[in-house]
Parts: sequence; structure tokens; C-alpha cells
Amino acid sequence: MPRSPKTLIALWLTAAGAFAHAQTPGEKLSPVDQQFIQDAGQAGATELAASKLALTHAADRQVREFAQRMIVDHTKLARNLDVLAKRHGMTAPPSADTAVVGSLQNLQGAEFDKAYIEKVAVDGHRKAVELFRKESESGNDTALKAAAAKALPVISHHYEMAQQLAKTKAAS
Repeated sequence: MPRSPKTLIALWLTAAGAFAHAQTPGEKLSPVDQQFIQDAGQAGATELAASKLALTHAADRQVREFAQRMIVDHTKLARNLDVLAKRHGMTAPPSADTAVVGSLQNLQGAEFDKAYIEKVAVDGHRKAVELFRKESESGNDTALKAAAAKALPVISHHYEMAQQLAKTKAAS
């Protein structure tokens, strides 16, 4: 069921607030929760790096618009994850998946569009949905689990948008 932009913004703000406030200062996270923070950080950094490339390498307007939306949304999520990670003593900034970003760097136009949609938009969000779902169901930190659960609808919506973009581009 499609959600209105206003509903998605409300969901996003709720998720962002949960990430920003889900902490016990100085408390070390379990290995499962640390892995989630690392994997979510890398997924976000990859999304940001690839989407920034899309602004200059993509041929299709819809691909560039999708990328711009991902930059805005994933920047907010990254900031909140960063705050949470730092409050738990995790200070190393996440880095993008160099294999994914590197595979896109030398592509242009329709070739870039196809690879970005497949590797970042669809596959990246499919993995992110699973990552956030797993944390929301079986993470050890109660507040982090709740934050992941609240972010999940936004990430799921990104995945739905990516699938629709892929369908639209395959049909054209």
C-alpha cells in the first residue's frame, strides 16, 4: 500500500529520533549489535557514495531523482547511526563497499543506470531490509532493536521504490 510523502516523513522522523535517543552512554554493545551498526553503516555509506555518483553518471531523470532522495534519507539515517555508535564507543566511521562503488565509477549513461538500479537500489535495499528486520527481531540492545524496527518501514519503502524503478526501466 503506497504511503504519502507526509506519512513517510513522519515515519522517518520517528525512526531518526529513535536512533538518536537509543543509547546508554558508555555501555558496550553486544557483538550482534556492533555488527548491525557496522553493516548498517557500510550499507548507508555505500548508498550515499553510489547515489552521489548517480547524480553525474546516470542518464535517466528518474534514476537521478531516486538517487537524490536516497542521499537525503540515508544522510539522516547515517547521522543518527553515527551518534548511537559513538555513544557506545564505536568511533570508526563507516566506509562504503569499494567493490560496489568501484564497479560503478567508470560507467556512464544507460549502462550506469542499469548497474546502479540492480546493485544499489534493488540489491542494496533488499539486504538493508533483511539487516534491519534481523536487528529488530533478534538484536540484544532493546533501544537499538526498537530503532531498527522504526527505521524498517522507511527502508522497506526505499526497496519498493527501487523495485518499481527497476520495472519501469526494464519496460522502457
